[in-house]
Amino acid sequence: MSLTADQINVFAGKTQLLQELSFKAIPGQLTAIVGPSGAGKSTLLKALCGDIAYHGSVHLNGRDISTEDAATLAEQRAVLAQATPLAFPFTVWEIVRLGLRGDASPTLINQALHSVDMDGFSGHFYQSLSGGEQQRVQLARVLCQSWSATRDLGPRWLLLDEPVSSLDIGQQLRVMHIARQFTETGGGVVAVMHDLNLTAMFADSVALIANGRLVAQGTPQDTLTSEALSAIYGCNLQVGAAPTNGPFVMPQMASL
Repeated sequence: MSLTADQINVFAGKTQLLQELSFKAIPGQLTAIVGPSGAGKSTLLKALCGDIAYHGSVHLNGRDISTEDAATLAEQRAVLAQATPLAFPFTVWEIVRLGLRGDASPTLINQALHSVDMDGFSGHFYQSLSGGEQQRVQLARVLCQSWSATRDLGPRWLLLDEPVSSLDIGQQLRVMHIARQFTETGGGVVAVMHDLNLTAMFADSVALIANGRLVAQGTPQDTLTSEALSAIYGCNLQVGAAPTNGPFVMPQMASL
């Protein structure tokens, strides 16, 4: 059981966004997609979700997603987009409720809101919230959709596009711990990440992407190197070894 992309090509008109890109994530691990802005990270995640047209193949738990209907895919993976604009005055409770399957207990809504530190917000209008609060509400919806990390047909997946981009450091850590707990119970997580330190702390596997191509994929220790990061980000970065296992990145040591 895994989530794989094989020789993926994506075009926007005549512009090629992804070029012959292959990728693999396995359940029980958090796989981070890392690279500079415009590298193709979100495009890859959308292809993995089946949300955009692509050439090549994507398989989720051994099945080609192009042959699966939307309901079947929704049973297997939940998607957190970068932004989810709404034109109607939904409450927080109503937004999170969208993630529940028909046979699921509504009590999961409060449990999901509690897990993202949004207790007491269920009656608030979604549009009245800050960007970070909206992001956590959408994560609660995603958690409701995939509350159990496994099912009879295999593991479930969380596909997260910049899940901590609008959050303060405390909430960033909370969200990353939620993702880690999901993997520890058998699920798989694929997350587009910009924070290299959080990536080093939480990721089991890192896919480095630049110019629509996969540069490298492996452990943080193997991929988050000074040479690789300096090359793809276009600045001199120094990566050091933390006292505990895993690399860390010090932005103050970067030079252009």
